[in-house]
Amino acid sequence: MNFLAHAVLAEKTPALMVGGVVGDWIKGLLPGDLPADLAQGVALHRAIDGFVETHPAFCRSRSRISPARRRYAGVLVDIFYDHVLARDWARFHPAVLPSYCQSVYRQIEARLDDLPESAGFAMRLMAQEDWLQSYAELDGMADVLSRMAQRARRPNPLLGGEAEFLADAAGFAADFEYLLADARVFVDQWQAGSGAASAGPH
Repeated sequence: MNFLAHAVLAEKTPALMVGGVVGDWIKGLLPGDLPADLAQGVALHRAIDGFVETHPAFCRSRSRISPARRRYAGVLVDIFYDHVLARDWARFHPAVLPSYCQSVYRQIEARLDDLPESAGFAMRLMAQEDWLQSYAELDGMADVLSRMAQRARRPNPLLGGEAEFLADAAGFAADFEYLLADARVFVDQWQAGSGAASAGPH
């Protein structure tokens, strides 16, 4: 799952949502200097990632990626899922997408002082460039992949990766819808068990 999906899955609790969105910038073991509520959000982020990686729908999406980009299948599928979520937003969420994204940015801004410097910088950039809403358009997704390709330390095929989505857009969308339903159940169980719950796909 990528940023927008993590926000949606953890949105019932602001700190969990903030920790969920920022989770990729918190490395290693959960640091003691991260407030407990945000650390719980990062833990949920990691639990969701672990759940998703073995889910049949995600595995099916990975198999849709061509051999030339298969090494980066997980990264691509995460981006594709945020595109489907933003593109078809009204099917998945009652709020208006622009308003929802601004609400997420405001909640993150309120906790910037609690985040490591590198994470805070990334979150400010996310809000300034409106990353979350940009996923709704194919051009936005292509731009994300282009920037990721440029940041990578070694040559990679991420540039132009949106072609993989276009080759089977309906398949990726169906996979995401199936996975999101199971992920919502997983998150509810995880929260009910204070992070200790473990749930497999139905």
